[in-house]
Amino acid sequence: MLLAIDIGNTHIVLGAYREQKLIARWRLATDADKTRDEYAVLLDNLFAQAGLGAGQIEGCAIACVVPPLLPVFVEVSRTRFGGDPLVVGPGVKTGVNVLTDNPREVGADRIVNAVAAAQRYGAPAIVIDFGTATTFDVVSRQGDYLGGAIAPGVGISAEALYRRAAQLPRVELAFPPSPIGKNTVHSMQAGVLFGYLALVEGMVARIAEALGETPVVIATGGLAELIAPRTSTIQIVDPDLTLEGIRLVYEMNRGGA
Repeated sequence: MLLAIDIGNTHIVLGAYREQKLIARWRLATDADKTRDEYAVLLDNLFAQAGLGAGQIEGCAIACVVPPLLPVFVEVSRTRFGGDPLVVGPGVKTGVNVLTDNPREVGADRIVNAVAAAQRYGAPAIVIDFGTATTFDVVSRQGDYLGGAIAPGVGISAEALYRRAAQLPRVELAFPPSPIGKNTVHSMQAGVLFGYLALVEGMVARIAEALGETPVVIATGGLAELIAPRTSTIQIVDPDLTLEGIRLVYEMNRGGA
């Protein structure tokens, strides 16, 4: 089995693959202060709940955007799974030409999202990842990574309102009955969530215009299933897109594909 690990700023998502099938998936809160041993115990417990054992893991692949946690999980791979993991980054084959000014600064999660989008849904494509930040990644018809855009995430925006405006409360991330709020909570929810719908629709329209083609639009990330049903701009929701991209890159580098 393969263990794919996506280490993000807010969550760590792990997926266990038997051949090409995702058989177990877990989401943990990211904590850069946890040690190798603490994460190893967490993984052992998760495996046990799923009826799996660490000894069944034959390979491990990691995409990480939290640098302090990368050596922690590399050590977990060595001690629990018996070898070095594949770490997505410079020098690793992805099958994607990164056509940005500085390819090394593009996050590993954005690259594997582009790989999975092109493989699963075709290109041109726009991948919208609703995470700590909301990212828009653009894949050309030829499968090249062209670049994209980064906006503050939905949660960050709502939290900033609460922290920086003395009279505004912390609110649940849920759509209000109308974009015209009748109270403070609904007004904040309308501004953040209907505002994000406008952000998504406007950005996709502008990217498509710059691209000169009509792309397939794929959403992933923790809040994709909240936003996507409210707009026809998003055609596909794939919560496992990043894990699938990690798996595909692993296979390219291990001779499995």
